Amino acid sequence: MSNSNVFMNNINSCSDRVDTTSRLAQWRVDDFSGPSNLKSKYFKIGGWDWNLIIEKIEKIVGHFGAPRSECFIILKPEYHGEGLLIASFNMRVVSLVEGRRILLYTEIRDKRLKKTEGVRCALTVPLTRRFIIDVEFLDLKTASLNGGEPRSVWSERCIQNVAATSALGRMLSESIHTDIIISASNGSIGAHRAVLAASSPVFDSMFTHDLKEKELSVINIPDMCIEVCQTFLSYLYSNNIQYQDFLSHRLSLLRAADKYDVTNLKDACQESLLEDIDSANVLERLQIAVTYRLPRLKDGCFKYLVNFGKIFDIKEEFDAFIQSTDRELVSEVVNEILSVWKGV
Repeated sequence: MSNSNVFMNNINSCSDRVDTTSRLAQWRVDDFSGPSNLKSKYFKIGGWDWNLIIEKIEKIVGHFGAPRSECFIILKPEYHGEGLLIASFNMRVVSLVEGRRILLYTEIRDKRLKKTEGVRCALTVPLTRRFIIDVEFLDLKTASLNGGEPRSVWSERCIQNVAATSALGRMLSESIHTDIIISASNGSIGAHRAVLAASSPVFDSMFTHDLKEKELSVINIPDMCIEVCQTFLSYLYSNNIQYQDFLSHRLSLLRAADKYDVTNLKDACQESLLEDIDSANVLERLQIAVTYRLPRLKDGCFKYLVNFGKIFDIKEEFDAFIQSTDRELVSEVVNEILSVWKGV
């Protein structure tokens, strides 16, 4: 029997699921029996199914046939598209026995995978009975086998307002019969009262009630630069905002969407901020969620910090955050920790 058949016959089906966010997968193993191989359930990241495999190989070395065990963590995609899948990620294995101890940390950059080919990471220390495997994806790209520039699966899209039309987009880009000027901090752009009023209750109130903007031909927005203003108006008028432009200005767009009550744009900002939460930005995202009343983003930050145990990775930063933020948020964080870790 071949080595691969022996391995597959020795795999134990794992009942523990892999928990995920948009770019993070975490597999928790609570009772690992050393001699066995283990395979996780499938999980979805970036539109593809993946699974994790713990592979143990026994080798006979030396003249006297001394056995030696080698252990690998394999990340394997089920990629059925044409071409290559290119993955960049960090993988970490953390022991949960007698505290938290890192057993493996490896950084994989621009690894080219074909079809169901996996990435093998060798462990140099023994696995403990209880541990977690973290895989944090930094990017996923696809590329043609015939060459060409790889494309990120997270950047090749538009932020769309389905109610907008291309005709309205032309009205903005070509300044067709504009009837009001929006003056930003470093420039100005022509717009249309009717479109602004239809898109924003705040603008509608400006033009309907006895406010100075009703009579004036200029709206002054000194807290917004012209680049953000153009992107904001593009969303209101048309559906051709490229994702990279959106990413460059999404925090400013969130402020504008909140200020002018543009619900769809605010929702798009929330979804985007949810997609790339990591240890470096999670506390800032949590504060943003509270400031702009974004419940899904707040829940996502709590999940990342508490359910995935990332609070241990940023203990000093979290302690400083707790000291500086408001008491109501501190209480929410503590209650979340207690509810998740109760009995653990």
